[in-house]
Amino acid sequence: MNVRVGSWSVRLAPRALLVSVVLVVAGFLVTVAALSTGEFTVPVPDIISAIFGQGTPVAELIVGKLRAPRVVTGLLVGAAFGLSGAIFQSLTRNPLGSPDFIGFTAGASTGGILAVVAGGSAMTIAGGALAGCLVTAVLVYLLAYRGGVQGYRLVLVGIGANALLVAVNSYILTRANINDAASAGAWLTGSLGGRGWDHAWPVALALLVLLPLCLYIARPMRMIEMGDDAAKAMGIKVEVVRVAAVAAGVLLSGVATAAAGPVIFVALAAPQLARRLTRSPGVTLASSALMGAVLLTAADLAAQRVLAPTQLPVGVLTAAIGGTYLVLLLRKDRH
Repeated sequence: MNVRVGSWSVRLAPRALLVSVVLVVAGFLVTVAALSTGEFTVPVPDIISAIFGQGTPVAELIVGKLRAPRVVTGLLVGAAFGLSGAIFQSLTRNPLGSPDFIGFTAGASTGGILAVVAGGSAMTIAGGALAGCLVTAVLVYLLAYRGGVQGYRLVLVGIGANALLVAVNSYILTRANINDAASAGAWLTGSLGGRGWDHAWPVALALLVLLPLCLYIARPMRMIEMGDDAAKAMGIKVEVVRVAAVAAGVLLSGVATAAAGPVIFVALAAPQLARRLTRSPGVTLASSALMGAVLLTAADLAAQRVLAPTQLPVGVLTAAIGGTYLVLLLRKDRH
């Protein structure tokens, strides 16, 4: 189905649109559950009143100051990871082409660990994570460049960089004092605990700026999925689109990691789950972002409630879910 507005034409797939609507509804329900439940239950009408500043002082404290920043940060970080994973899986034409596997998350972890060991503030740690992600992305791209960047070469170079950076991270932890190592280890797990509005706003700004760019290059990226030669024959500036896509994906991954730590497997699983639901021949950006938001927020809710009163970092649960999903994915591809 094509929708034309002036000189702009947008193609809408009914099933993908339906899946996106379902994911929005699922995200709303998870958000309500996360805001309502806990040690102190807040009824839904009180949540609405608290959001508009007309609730009781207790409801406004619990919802507005404690739970809402965590939930919003989870939604935004999940969307950023899902969108970043979709970009790299599209570029590499490989379901393993996510920031978790091609070194960008590990690079962000290195920057974050160095900031933690140096005794940096939360802002310094976030800046270190973003800087580490950007530096790693530039190095991986340059090492993979041979008159252009092919998907398989980017994945192979990224996997090698990831292994090297994981070793570097382990070495830094072994050389740090016990308190710094414990703090860095906790940050490496990935968590939404203690997140405030100052964590949510940078991710929201990054999505606001980068989402239009991602939507603009979505169609050229689909052309590149058919091969560079075919895309060039249709007038696509392949390397320009690829650089723009890599830059957007790296920034999204870096900002998300800076806000919540290296929450693994969301960027890997969200695009593939969205693809299977939409039955799309390629990776879909919008549904991947929505899936990432729902997946991370639901995982954080489960991490808080399953073993209550003990609360797990969300990275523990996403690792368990993602590892199981990866095994199933590889087993299916084997057949």
